[in-house]
Parts: sequence; structure tokens; C-alpha cells
Amino acid sequence: MSFDLSLDEGKILVGLARSAVEEYLKTKKRIRASEDMPEKLMQPCGVFVTINSVEDGEKELRGCIGLPYPTTPLAQAVIESAISSATQDPRFYPLSQSELEKVVFEVSVLTPPQPIEVEKPSEYPSKIKVGVDGLIVEKGIYKGLLLPQVPVEWDWDEEEFLCQCCVKAGLPPDCWLTKGTKVYKFQAIIFEEEKPRGEIRRKTLGGK
Repeated sequence: MSFDLSLDEGKILVGLARSAVEEYLKTKKRIRASEDMPEKLMQPCGVFVTINSVEDGEKELRGCIGLPYPTTPLAQAVIESAISSATQDPRFYPLSQSELEKVVFEVSVLTPPQPIEVEKPSEYPSKIKVGVDGLIVEKGIYKGLLLPQVPVEWDWDEEEFLCQCCVKAGLPPDCWLTKGTKVYKFQAIIFEEEKPRGEIRRKTLGGK
């Protein structure tokens, strides 16, 4: 991965995600990235912001939305994705102010998705590495994306990862084997809070 981020830059992004949500829940106003933001954080990048609730050390998804393609300056993309993750994820009711002390923020900065080249669909699993790659499956109007950390958290192999990405897209699990389905992969640099408002660290997934 040619593009990289330091821990300090990761701390800025996670702090920005939390600040954006706090301000929006309090005042319904969207903060803007400060003008003295490091230049690298103003480059267009794909990004997802994941919010997890934490109870007794166990994490549970509370919201996850992002911009998969590098269409928006990174810092601004983090602000937009964080607010959407907190208030627009259709799987959850909007985050409340009181929950801010019980959730951790995670920012995944994505490399641009690349089509996986295969001669036949059965080769897809051999071209994917769990713990390294995220996936996008597309067919017609259907599209599903799963971040690289998802198959690690669920202990999926490459084939199950492909099936679950099809399901996320609203397609049959074996749709990756059928003609006309496109599969893309990308990687992510991930930073997360260790506990609510706690230290921020770079997350390593440990590919299989």
C-alpha cells in the first residue's frame, strides 16, 4: 500500500469522527475540517466510520457507513461518514447523546477498489486474503461492501467472505460464481479507540 498514515494522523481522524458526532447530536450542526489540517488528510480517500457500543469489554456494532471511493477530501469524508454512521444507518436507531460515553469510534481509510481479474469465478477465493482485503460485490443495481475486519471478526474463510458480501448486496450467497457479477478488493488503514474516549491505536487484523 503506497498511501500510509501515521498514528498521529489516525488520532486526528478518530478525534474528528467523535467531535463531528458530538456536535451534530448537540446542535444539528456539521463541523468543518480545520484549515491547518495536515495536507495528507485533505487528499480524496474512501473511508468508513464504524461505531461500536462497548459493554463488559464486548463490542457490538452500533453503526457503520462510509464513502467507498476517493471522491471527497479525507477529513471531510470522515465528518460526513461519522454523522451518517451515528444517525442514518438503517439497521439501527440514531445514536443518542447519552450513548457517547459507551461507544468507541473506528476509522477505516480505504485504498481505491480494484477489480479482481480472474479467468473463471471459481478463482476468486484464491485472489483474496482474509485480514488484508475488503470486498465489493456488484451485479446490476445491487452492490455490497464488507470491510477487511469483518471476516476476521466472524472467522470466515475467503469463500464465506464472498458469500456474505453477496448477501450484503441483497443477492444470493453464491452470486459471485455467476456471470455478470463484478468483484473488487481494497485494503484499509484502521484506527480505533481502545475504550470510549480512550487511547487511539492502529488496528492490525493479522491476515490468515
